[in-house]
Amino acid sequence: MELASDAPPSAAAPSSRTDAEQAVHCTPAWQLAAIGVAGSAFIAGACWTAGHVHADATLQTAARFLHVVALVVGLGSVLAVDWFAALWLVGRRRLSDILDTACTLQVPIWLGLSGLVVTGLFLRPNLESPLTLVKLGLVLTVTVNGLFAHWLGQRLAPYRGTTPPRRLLVQSGVAATVSQTGWWGATLIGFLNSQP
Repeated sequence: MELASDAPPSAAAPSSRTDAEQAVHCTPAWQLAAIGVAGSAFIAGACWTAGHVHADATLQTAARFLHVVALVVGLGSVLAVDWFAALWLVGRRRLSDILDTACTLQVPIWLGLSGLVVTGLFLRPNLESPLTLVKLGLVLTVTVNGLFAHWLGQRLAPYRGTTPPRRLLVQSGVAATVSQTGWWGATLIGFLNSQP
């Protein structure tokens, strides 16, 4: 199956580009690693704080509402990006559409994820429950995967007018699969944990 691109099907992939040339305007790996460490520390700090916060019923109700809002914003934005990617795979969108959508929705995705972590502090998570620990692992995975997706998007940008190399396509598919699995898995566990 031939993948759609911005360029006509006869356009050839750039052959003279090296990875170093493509990475000229990319976020340095050390910055992404530092953000990953900070994100992990933020999640760990949230877990520690959750064990020491005793929210009353009113605060819990407000936190539950804001938790749902953050889920809608974050997961909704992720779904929009992945929907454009699926349309591109069947030739109904251009690669530039996906990259532009991903760039535009990056802020709502990260705000949604951060909002879920912060509001989760007040929902009395059972940190001894295996399901809750799996959920926290999924949240951490989604965080690191989001940084990888950002890195990947910058490497796909030079191919807006042509079909990207198979390696980048495979990495994109893996990132999308990890993202969907993480977001939906955490959502399902959150739902199960909220049942009396």
